[in-house]
Amino acid sequence: MRRSICVCEPNHAFAGDSGTWKFTYTTASLLPKGTKLRFDLESGGRNIDWQIPQTNLKDKANLIWAELPNNKVIGATETSHPQSATTSFEFVLPAELKTGEQFSISMGSPDRDEKKGNRSQQFVQRRRPFCLYIDPKGKGEYKEHELFQLDVRGNQLKALRVVAPSLVARNKRFDVIIRFEDLFGNLTCNAPEGTLIDLSYEHLRENLNWKLFVPETGFIALPSLYFNEPGIYKIQLRNLQTKETFLSPPIKCLPEGPLSIYWGTLHGESDRFDSGHNIESWLRHMRDDRSMQFVATSCFDSEEETSNDTWKLISTQLAEFNEDDRFVALLGFQWKGESNEEGLRQFVYSKDMKPLLRQKDTKNNSLKKIYKTNNPKEMIAIPSFTMGKATCYNFADFNYEYERVAEIYNAWGSSECSLKEKNLKPISGSGKEAISESAEGSLIKALNNGRRFGFVAGGYDDRGPYNQLYEANQAQYAPGLTALLAKEHTRASLMEALQARSCYATTGERIILGLHIAGFNMGSELETKNRPGLEFNRHITGYSIGTQPIVEASLIRNGKVFKNLEAKGEKVEFEIDDTDLFSTVALEPQEDRPPFIYYYLRIVQADGHIAWSSPIWVDQTTKASPNGLKKAKKKSKDVE
Repeated sequence: MRRSICVCEPNHAFAGDSGTWKFTYTTASLLPKGTKLRFDLESGGRNIDWQIPQTNLKDKANLIWAELPNNKVIGATETSHPQSATTSFEFVLPAELKTGEQFSISMGSPDRDEKKGNRSQQFVQRRRPFCLYIDPKGKGEYKEHELFQLDVRGNQLKALRVVAPSLVARNKRFDVIIRFEDLFGNLTCNAPEGTLIDLSYEHLRENLNWKLFVPETGFIALPSLYFNEPGIYKIQLRNLQTKETFLSPPIKCLPEGPLSIYWGTLHGESDRFDSGHNIESWLRHMRDDRSMQFVATSCFDSEEETSNDTWKLISTQLAEFNEDDRFVALLGFQWKGESNEEGLRQFVYSKDMKPLLRQKDTKNNSLKKIYKTNNPKEMIAIPSFTMGKATCYNFADFNYEYERVAEIYNAWGSSECSLKEKNLKPISGSGKEAISESAEGSLIKALNNGRRFGFVAGGYDDRGPYNQLYEANQAQYAPGLTALLAKEHTRASLMEALQARSCYATTGERIILGLHIAGFNMGSELETKNRPGLEFNRHITGYSIGTQPIVEASLIRNGKVFKNLEAKGEKVEFEIDDTDLFSTVALEPQEDRPPFIYYYLRIVQADGHIAWSSPIWVDQTTKASPNGLKKAKKKSKDVE
């Protein structure tokens, strides 16, 4: 039985290149006059997707047209179809097409002018599909389709990226991956023949100066590297062909390293792949292209957003992708309750194959019910976008067991404080669909009222309450990153770090951060009962190493700048004694807790990127606080 033939010319494209693409269809059966053919680019219509052509034959730029066997040119008509995310293009045969004859569709410039051509998508994809639907009856009733496929490859080499740990211990071996990337971040081997990359290190032995070729895979793994002495290091890559130099993010080597930094996101989508539609591609992109060390899914709980079958597929793929010491995949979802009272939550499970808690179910229609029927050791609830008016959470019913961390930032803004309080990434927008800020959801306000949580950051999101923000006049920033300071690169260890608030947030750059009081790490709670000296002096130490020069480094005490720290280029290192009498600066919580002080570190780089450490709390448990009075009265009665 004869089959139709589909051929692409050329049979591959380079990401982001403009050209003229020809799709030739050789029919295996006679197509009568009036046959309709619908060509679908399978494009999402985003800037990174394949460019949508225009249909005006008089305009020779970015044109789509068709040619018959007699070389006659026919134009296309734009049409929409429920199965297509963007416009499709329909052609009507002015004469019959006999068996074995060819019908070709072209996109680009009839003059073959690349500047007027059609632009390919900006990301790599093997066997990228284009669909041709055929209706011989001419009624627009399309069923099965023919398939054209071409490979989209990485474009010319533009950048070199180093994927390396942020914290290492002296003489402890670690692996480094060198990525050879094009302008759009795709892996590529498209470089002039003989291109050599010089790899060197600061403060290391001269015999560790290497020359690297550009590999066909687009990346090289360098195993078992180590540093002999504590310090701050950067791996330097120099393209000997172009003389360009690229530096890795900073690597801090400690004399001893009980904890390591693991980078990832607990809430966010990719601009390339939708986790609900293609969870496997999304996981590979986050792990391999974005170099994340952990991720959590963050689909919404509604059936319209996440069907039972989709949730089952997501759960299965996460279990398969989770791999100790390489990539931790966590099962999570978003749940939106009443504004102010419940707000928006990102739930993250510590185990596989857990249920999706749908708000429409009676047993899951409030946070109190969810918290009552689940185990805080197996689930964490993250208040998200708390200062967004549509998702506001006032922290009145804050749950200390489940809500161990809160999202201080995502790509739509920061919930640290209000614009009047000098928020550097404010939630702002104008127009009907935009979301404005609500001061009730300020994290500083919640902290001042005695709520205790660490800081994490989210990424891009275009679902649920965020679904209109891309089209609205809403301020948009870079996707954030969360750093977890954990003992091991395992799911259990990372969840333990979240529970201990051993984490910090950035606006997307891998800024190294450390904050300690009396030797205790961020997220800790200290008591003057166990350390009486803290009433009179809090010895605070910390550091930060940026990816760009640091222009502002502030130690925040009780929501206000306590000390502006001196930065030397990309580095900040400090020791401070807070000798203010505890009782004169302490905050009084709203509930039955002792007076307290909290501190956190905020870093701002020259490029506008920010990092926030999780707070450290000091409680005045030696004072006759409400708790102390109750204990004293009880002890007195026992003596009597």
